Amino acid sequence: MQIRFDGRVALVTGAAQGIGRAIAAALAEAGARVHLADIDEGGVQAAAKAIGATGHAADLGSPEDAQALVREIVAADGRLDLLVHAAGGVRGQVGRAIEAISEGDWRVIFAANVDAAFFLAQAAAPAMKQAGYGRIVTISSGAGLRPSLTGIQAYASAKHALVGLTKQLAWEFGPHGITVNSVAPGFVRSNPASERQWQSYGPEGQKKLVESIHTRRLGTPEDIANATLFFLSEQAGWISGQVLSVDGGRS
Repeated sequence: MQIRFDGRVALVTGAAQGIGRAIAAALAEAGARVHLADIDEGGVQAAAKAIGATGHAADLGSPEDAQALVREIVAADGRLDLLVHAAGGVRGQVGRAIEAISEGDWRVIFAANVDAAFFLAQAAAPAMKQAGYGRIVTISSGAGLRPSLTGIQAYASAKHALVGLTKQLAWEFGPHGITVNSVAPGFVRSNPASERQWQSYGPEGQKKLVESIHTRRLGTPEDIANATLFFLSEQAGWISGQVLSVDGGRS
């Protein structure tokens, strides 16, 4: 099965590094016209240059910024076919007792993981509905299906909410030819935050984690990109509202 995206226009958020960048690179290699968005302006422009894409610096936790980004893409390319929301993460937080969590700690993680996904889908809806076609993929987490190993309450709650949003959007957008699915990665050493988490486990914790994975290895950004491209493809046109765990069998 060969997956190609020639003639398609794609937007990948959180694409300055890690999983988002791997997805964007795979889409570009498969023929898509790719737009990258990230809060890290220097990183996103460097990533875009490296893969022959267009970079956009954006903080998508507000509807105005999401609308402006989609308007810019549609103005440039006349359409938006594929949307991947890979931005989010733990925003530098680590596991702490619930008593130590501030309102700001809670809200910043929801803004990045859930609010941005909603506002982007809202912004993309008119163009996709008019075309009668669209593919949306959210990057959730195993922490969106069970308690988080990181112990970060907001992250686990936000990823559970993102899974719920994915299923709701699939129901609402389905009649318009738009599918909405989610990829739930296992542990992937893809960015500084995940690397800090990995190091925090220590040798014994690292060994225990790897041994809990059926394939006895951690994931790579490319593993997640491969699953994402399938959901974005023509071959997945009758799949919607699904969450695919890509975690080496750990789930």
